[in-house]
Amino acid sequence: MTYAEFFSEVKGQFMEADISDVTEHLAYQFNIIGDASGIFYVEAKEGKLYVEPYEYFDRDAMFTCKAETLMKIASGKLDPILAVTTQKLKVEGNIDKALRLKDLIESKRKKEKSK
Repeated sequence: MTYAEFFSEVKGQFMEADISDVTEHLAYQFNIIGDASGIFYVEAKEGKLYVEPYEYFDRDAMFTCKAETLMKIASGKLDPILAVTTQKLKVEGNIDKALRLKDLIESKRKKEKSK
């Protein structure tokens, strides 16, 4: 899988999140290593979600992992806290805001179930 293919797929996963209850600004940078390596950011700002293939220097947290790991997290097949515990996901920055990543992913699943 190329980075472009991976980014397109993961962006689709994140854009399904319901951020209507997110009142704070969240900005995450993802550093993908191994196959499909590259960088992108996810930002929740003023009720909108942005996912772009660029570095984000004013980020709250930075995550580093393989593309496969992030796809499992984004699809709900791997808990992000378990991924950190098993060292499949490295986190730097504001841990409280980093933990909100799990909320974003779970909001997507709740949105899917309500359809």
